[in-house]
Amino acid sequence: MHKSIQRIRYPPFEHKHINPHEINLIEIVLESENPPPPPFKIGNDDNWIVEWRKITEDDRLNSIFSIVSSRTPSFLLRTRNGWYIDPDPLHKQARKMITPAVLILIISFLLRALAPSLEKIKYLDGFVEIFWSSFQLGPLNYPAFLLIGFPIFISPICLRIVANLRDFSRQKKYYSNTLKRPEFDIHIDQNIVTLKNFNIEEEIIINRAKLQVGIPVPERSSVLEALNKTENNQTAPGMSTKLPARRITTSEEHGTGVGETTPMILSNRRVLMLEPMRVMASGQWENYNSKTIELPSLKETWPGSIYSSLIAIHWEIILECVRNDGVKMKWVSPIKIEHTHHKIHIENLPVRSGRIELADD
Repeated sequence: MHKSIQRIRYPPFEHKHINPHEINLIEIVLESENPPPPPFKIGNDDNWIVEWRKITEDDRLNSIFSIVSSRTPSFLLRTRNGWYIDPDPLHKQARKMITPAVLILIISFLLRALAPSLEKIKYLDGFVEIFWSSFQLGPLNYPAFLLIGFPIFISPICLRIVANLRDFSRQKKYYSNTLKRPEFDIHIDQNIVTLKNFNIEEEIIINRAKLQVGIPVPERSSVLEALNKTENNQTAPGMSTKLPARRITTSEEHGTGVGETTPMILSNRRVLMLEPMRVMASGQWENYNSKTIELPSLKETWPGSIYSSLIAIHWEIILECVRNDGVKMKWVSPIKIEHTHHKIHIENLPVRSGRIELADD
């Protein structure tokens, strides 16, 4: 039996609104039948952190058992392997409009309440009249400022509806004419991943590709076990109550981001929106040229492919393509990267938004 130390403070779905110190730092002794990877530390103790190191005589922590493997788990193969489409750009615009729209509505109500006092101020008569006057619609009178404030307030909702309808249309269009799995050879060197000998359908044009690495959400059962909690106890900060067995995205393992991670999707179909990993780093896009693409390693050295119930390092290849009808598609394929033989330390954990439309910001 192999023993090692795992320390993790994983960012919750709304990580921008949470102080990392308010989230429990999980520290456990991991027992496994397979040996652990070379030591690595990503992040620091004052922020989000993921660390896997050797055990020492001074470590007195709770122990949990987990399978340690370099093989991609079945759930990641189902959710991060295949063809995907990008969400409609209107989703991002609608998200950015929410805060200004709410502020405009609040200010409008405030000016409406202060209108009697502002009316006494010289030169503000005409301005105040807009917020103090009303118009009749049927048997009721309504404040005139609603003609300005209300349309602005509901505009993000309208944009979301339009974006979802366009997403539905593209998803249905794909399922009416699905694409086959592209075939290509992968050659992995120490610093470069080479893709060559492509065999892909004629209706698809490859534009570019990149390497991507991330840390998926820890398994809920292992998080609770590490914190000495059960499903009947109060959940840890950043987690929700347990969801039904059927999950759509990996973030729902925590019970967070439900309905927020990806836009609306077709029911009873494979998800065509690629869920972002909250901890993720990407290499540079490399253009497709002469049936070969060379993908350089990331700027910072990351650990190789390794999976356990709490900490997992997942590597994948992203191919950006365009169908002959103009629809942009992505092919995502897991890839196994070997470990380096030295300790890895990355100062900051690269945290992304859990929402797909904001993940690239």
